[in-house]
Amino acid sequence: ERWGKPTAAVLGALMAQVDLGAGAIGGKDSMSGSFEDETGELNVPPTLISFAVAVGKAARAVSPEFKGLTHRVVRIAPATYGEDYRPDAQQLLAAFDAVEALTATGNALAISTPGYGCGAESLFKMCVGNQIGIELAEDVDVESLFTPLYGSFIVELAEDAELPEVADGVVVEPLGTTVEGYVIDTGSEVIELAELQEAWESGIEGVFAYRSAGETPEVETIDFRAKDIHVYGGAKIARPRVIIPVFPGNNCEYDSARAFRAAGAEADTFVINNLTPEAVAESTHELARRIRASQIVMIPGGFSGGDEPDGSAKFITAFFRAPEVTEAVRDLLKARDGLMLGICNGFQALIKLGLVPYGDIVDATPDAPTLTFNTIGRHQSRLVRTRISSNLSPWLSQCSLDDPYTVAISHGEGRFVANDEVLAQLIANGQVATQYVGENGKPSMDLSVNPNGSALAIEGITSPDGRVLGKMGHAERRGDNLYCNVPEHVPGDKFMPIFESGVAYFA
Repeated sequence: ERWGKPTAAVLGALMAQVDLGAGAIGGKDSMSGSFEDETGELNVPPTLISFAVAVGKAARAVSPEFKGLTHRVVRIAPATYGEDYRPDAQQLLAAFDAVEALTATGNALAISTPGYGCGAESLFKMCVGNQIGIELAEDVDVESLFTPLYGSFIVELAEDAELPEVADGVVVEPLGTTVEGYVIDTGSEVIELAELQEAWESGIEGVFAYRSAGETPEVETIDFRAKDIHVYGGAKIARPRVIIPVFPGNNCEYDSARAFRAAGAEADTFVINNLTPEAVAESTHELARRIRASQIVMIPGGFSGGDEPDGSAKFITAFFRAPEVTEAVRDLLKARDGLMLGICNGFQALIKLGLVPYGDIVDATPDAPTLTFNTIGRHQSRLVRTRISSNLSPWLSQCSLDDPYTVAISHGEGRFVANDEVLAQLIANGQVATQYVGENGKPSMDLSVNPNGSALAIEGITSPDGRVLGKMGHAERRGDNLYCNVPEHVPGDKFMPIFESGVAYFA
């Protein structure tokens, strides 16, 4: 009785592989049955978990949220289903072909695959992404939106898109048109999706908070225009060299190196070996040597040392406080007019070393600013809007004051905190580089704008001369086929030229 369920599931998976001509790899025991308890009261339900992976070209990937207004929405589905809601295998493959034809021509702007929640759930979630509504066609059978149609697809079509020719056994059914209001209009009823979204999200807010509590006022918009901007005083360098030390737990070194190379620099990633005391000593010496041979030091993002114990970047900080590395950094900044950049985990390291805001590796004091746990109490991974607050830094030389940028964040400890005296000094010196802002371009303490609760909505700061920049947003996460789910009309450039600015400093 117990093992029959996962066995039946495995046989169903085998049937799907045979019907679809697809292989399978991997597997894990489901631990079905009682566990460490003779009474059987501690029970693990019989389980089979399936992961489905398809490999294709990123340029043809299509996300599920609606992208624009007045677009036709259709459902493509096999015509025949069994009593167990299983589609006819050959018709399912033909439906796959029809959808593939739409993605190949770029005529599918959004695609959703209904699951247990049926077409109604898919339509709702397609609307939520960019808060675009849908007006259902007059002849749509609303009940069909609550009927399981596994293997069907709901597709938003591009303007003037032509439907592909479909094989017998595939049904292409108009469902409606996207509209500006955040509603689902059935013809006889208008469903306000803001209310539906509230009901959907609020049920888990006690465990997975997603919004601010109480008043969330706007904060000061910081504008600093430097009279004297630091200019590189050394010999011009066509391709400056960047050293990117990779500590255990870092995960952004590839993106960082790619961004620097695209900007015209030579990027050198150096993996720190901490397996033995001897390896640490060797890595310390080698990192110092590579810093002396470079013009830029970039500390990448990630979760060095697993962000434990008691906070992030402690291993990176300890490594840079080794006397040989400290002296190499001071030589770079004080004698050779070099630059330093830290993003996310790298920002955490820079601020705990004192390189921002002080411009040197110094001992921590109770009054020093720091980065600590997000006020929401958990990791945040999303896109945020930022604005340029100062033109002091060479890293922002190709940006203009107040420019908006949309950047990815991924951190649990990104809340910038400082006392009032330090904040006033940072503002006066122009060291507040960037702030989190809302759609109106104004900084705010609201969680939807300021993801970690940073003081004055500060996202990035610099050293006094601007040559060391630390910021939380992952400006290195850029390139083709990224952020395709974000409509073009959403404010904020997703290409922030800090790497180009850093390289141009030496030109």
